[in-house]
Amino acid sequence: MRDLQGMPGTVGGLFLRVSQLLSAAVALSVMATASDFPSVTAFCYLVAAAGLQSVWSFVLAIVDAYALLVGRRLQNSRVITSTLTFASACASAGITVLISNDLGACGENHCVEFETATAMAFLSWFGALPSFLLNFWSLASK
Repeated sequence: MRDLQGMPGTVGGLFLRVSQLLSAAVALSVMATASDFPSVTAFCYLVAAAGLQSVWSFVLAIVDAYALLVGRRLQNSRVITSTLTFASACASAGITVLISNDLGACGENHCVEFETATAMAFLSWFGALPSFLLNFWSLASK
């Protein structure tokens, strides 16, 4: 099977890893700067998932960069943390909508930070989705 851009060990794969890393890091830092995020379990879950996604994407970016430098093809499948990131983004989005629309309590909360962190978590998931699908496809075509 030929390498498609976005698969591990390609330039597209490295770009996806770096975009996942940046989005997850921004989500983590924005949510962590909000002083009242520990009061909501979904937001704590988002911080944990974004932290894990940041570390995981950083390690995969290093592996992809090394594979590109030495000209090797990566064929082994790796676990993708996209499901964890997607679940935390959905939970945080639900709580953010509850706080802003249903309770109307944005004045006493950090709604902008919550919305920004949730959006960044979704962007991180969108960056991980092509890798997940291509890895799944490569496993199915073996």
